[in-house]
Amino acid sequence: MFSSIGVPGLIIILVIVLILFGPKKLPEIGGAVGKTLSEFKRSTKGIMDDEDTHTPTQAPAQTTIQPPPTPLQATAAEEKKSETL
Repeated sequence: MFSSIGVPGLIIILVIVLILFGPKKLPEIGGAVGKTLSEFKRSTKGIMDDEDTHTPTQAPAQTTIQPPPTPLQATAAEEKKSETL
């Protein structure tokens, strides 16, 4: 992406920034950009570390889904209930 800019393009961009902001504001802007990048790097590293520590240690238990009873099974279950009462 930035490989097509080249050195002359970077020099032109730096001159324009120097004209727009002046030599007094340039160190403040550089410091703010540096702090922003370091905070971004720290937070992304924290997110990546959190993902590594929250990996499951055990496989989740497999549950089997029972199909609904057929009419014959339902009537047989009802008969067993009525016999026990």
